[in-house]
Amino acid sequence: MQKLRLTTLTPHKQTDYWTVCEVEKLFETPFLELVYEAARIHRENFDPREVQLSTLLSIKTGGCPEDCTYCPQSARYNTGVENEELLAKEEIISKAKIAKAKGATRFCMGAAWRGPKEKHMKMLREAIAEVKALGMEVCGTFGVLEEGQAEQLKDAGLDYYNHNLDTSPEHYEKIITTRKFDDRINTLGKVRNAGLKVCCGGIIGLNESRKERAGLLASLANLDPQPESVPINQLVKVEGTPLFEAEELDWTEFVRTIAIARILMPTSHVRLSAGRQQMPEAMQAMCFMAGANSIFYGEKLLTTSNPDNNFDAQLLHKLDMKPEGSELDFETILQQQEEELLQAHANGELSSEQTAEHEHPAYFAGQQVGGCGSKSNDGVGYFKAQA
Repeated sequence: MQKLRLTTLTPHKQTDYWTVCEVEKLFETPFLELVYEAARIHRENFDPREVQLSTLLSIKTGGCPEDCTYCPQSARYNTGVENEELLAKEEIISKAKIAKAKGATRFCMGAAWRGPKEKHMKMLREAIAEVKALGMEVCGTFGVLEEGQAEQLKDAGLDYYNHNLDTSPEHYEKIITTRKFDDRINTLGKVRNAGLKVCCGGIIGLNESRKERAGLLASLANLDPQPESVPINQLVKVEGTPLFEAEELDWTEFVRTIAIARILMPTSHVRLSAGRQQMPEAMQAMCFMAGANSIFYGEKLLTTSNPDNNFDAQLLHKLDMKPEGSELDFETILQQQEEELLQAHANGELSSEQTAEHEHPAYFAGQQVGGCGSKSNDGVGYFKAQA
């Protein structure tokens, strides 16, 4: 097989079109060469030390009528996730203020439903406007949008709309049957027509073939314009969902996916999303080397745990990285968190075990079993399961 000449790759233009075969060839590139090329392209378009921090809040959890086979929020599966009411606006704003104080610059709200009904829109508009007034970017993932709803969200101050493709067109019907791949494209068109930025990615590890993995990345890269934000999720297997027994994905395949996403979409933020709780520090560092420059930052995504702020701040501080668009640095963030911990302990608000967990987050996050893993396999962090 003729060696692929990565240096001939050019940034996406309106006339560019990535075929699945071309993306498959990228997957066949020797691992370190692929990571090196992705790092080179990343440095041409971003400060490699900066990482964009987003905090995700589930404002409506559980009871979703869709049958996404990876998702613990589906009402069709018994996963222990309860159907909850839409959060009050005051609680949403309180969470956004906390996120900003800890260094997040984007606040993302996710709702487990097929799409928002008109009765939801007033509260969504008000919450978006108030989060925007805090000086944060605002992202929403509210499912399939009807005519005019994207414009309402835009007028309220929404910056980004998340609507993932999830997987390739060819693999899609094996993962979801209650909607079509074209339904996703249709909503993305409404979002673009309203003038919103797009957050659109997918999930790796859904028993897809490498060709299907390439098909997902080609589909994302061929969106015109390309998504400003591309979350790449690694499936977290949830007991009770059909994909609980999904085949394990080798860590190098995930890093390859991150690298190829960076090569295909050089000016997009590539977000290292769900599954980080199971990723050792060195694997996460390799993902940053391969072009990832955004993470979800906070103890929880939608229904599952995420590395806590203290763990992330320590890791990113060790990597000499800094928050994008924030006046804080990770050394300052760590100092603030230490002060908060000491004050909470002095007030008797923390047990000795909780104090130890914050002092040694790597151990309590799962390093004692050989990885940066979750203490329990309790969910999939993702917009409407992963994001």
